[in-house]
Amino acid sequence: MSYFPFFREIKGDRCLVIGGGKVAARKINRLKDFGVKIIVVAPSVDSDIEAMAEEYTHISIEKRVFCERDIEDASFVIAAAGEEVDKEAARLCKENGIPVNVVDNQELCDFIFPSIVHRGDLVAGFVTGGKSPHVAAKLRRDFEANVSDNIEIILDYLSEIRALAKDKIADDRKRASFIREVSEFCMKADRVCSSEEEKAFLQKYINGQTENVLPGAALVGAGCGSYKLITLKGLAQIRKAEVIIYDDLIDEHLLEFATESCELIYAGKRSGRHSKAQEEINELLVQKALEGKYVVRLKGGDPYVFGRGGEEALALKEHGIPVREVPGVTSSIGLCGMAGIPVTHRGASRGFHVITGHTADNLPPEIEEIRWKSYAKLDETFVFLMGLKSIDIITEKLMHYGKPSDTAVAVIHGENTDGTYVKLVGKLSDIADKVKKEKFPSPAIIVVGEVATLELNA
Repeated sequence: MSYFPFFREIKGDRCLVIGGGKVAARKINRLKDFGVKIIVVAPSVDSDIEAMAEEYTHISIEKRVFCERDIEDASFVIAAAGEEVDKEAARLCKENGIPVNVVDNQELCDFIFPSIVHRGDLVAGFVTGGKSPHVAAKLRRDFEANVSDNIEIILDYLSEIRALAKDKIADDRKRASFIREVSEFCMKADRVCSSEEEKAFLQKYINGQTENVLPGAALVGAGCGSYKLITLKGLAQIRKAEVIIYDDLIDEHLLEFATESCELIYAGKRSGRHSKAQEEINELLVQKALEGKYVVRLKGGDPYVFGRGGEEALALKEHGIPVREVPGVTSSIGLCGMAGIPVTHRGASRGFHVITGHTADNLPPEIEEIRWKSYAKLDETFVFLMGLKSIDIITEKLMHYGKPSDTAVAVIHGENTDGTYVKLVGKLSDIADKVKKEKFPSPAIIVVGEVATLELNA
């Protein structure tokens, strides 16, 4: 069963609570600060309920047995009187279209109580579909521990800032930027702005200092494999984004961290089935950024390691768009480590080289000879990215220009989401045949050197 977290105004609603025990008291305690009129019907009630009824005028008690007419005019019902009464109450509620929560009987519930964080107008709820209230409570405690003690004051102030912006800043984009900048300042400083700070922020937008300032774009490396490998800075950019243009090889769990209003655009490219040409992606980045939206280009691995991030950055800069790069864990290091292969290791490799697999294609003869000779002479680690379809050419070139045919080679394919990998180990002389025989999956990296034989994972 899956529950959608609606947030509904219940102030002034009528809640019928059937039962007066400890469980009913806990439910009432969670509702009492939301302005709902609570009527408790039970032959006897717990002392905690009586105490709340004395303190809150919107809580009343009727000490008697529940009857059918009690549900009339109820906005919603909580049944906590025992199995027999609860089942009858649930039946009546369903017949009359009244939402009901039946304690300890999820099948009869139309709604359930989340584990709540309530700080003024900030309300957050955690549910596990009834599977583990303990887990929901722990998540709530973890979240609550990170909520500022000043959050109510900050939210009240930001509400005033929205009204001020509407009154003082006519341009919609500038107004949104002003509100965002002040909000981020308050959350980071953990306080409201001083009058001087508020005035400075406002004058910045009123005086036209932001006339030609765009929110800009970020090239964010999503890392390789699991979404958990993204950096905290990269995650912050995703949460801030108004548009995310994302690659094929990212863990799509990352997109769940984007705001609901964020525009998500797939721009994946993989050998054999291109979705968009690089020029189209560049144009799309520029177009969205010039619309005044904060754009995140979410790329697998690191944007500047054979990710063509440099081209995208130049395209943005040519149009005066501010751009930043957030590094990611490149597969040339991350995937090797995941498979237990260190790219450098004392006695085996004092350095490593990351090379595009496309280096095997269409090089002028004179450049080809110089390059492959240099590769063959170096007793270090080579990591070829995007080279699986050219593995026979890569291995032949290395051997042709002097690399020993028994040099160790590992081919590694990493799964996007769960951190698992597939590894195939061989030698320069036989790895291409092994890849074909095993029908090794793409994309993959090719690791050449003594370290390829290591298996350091437990």
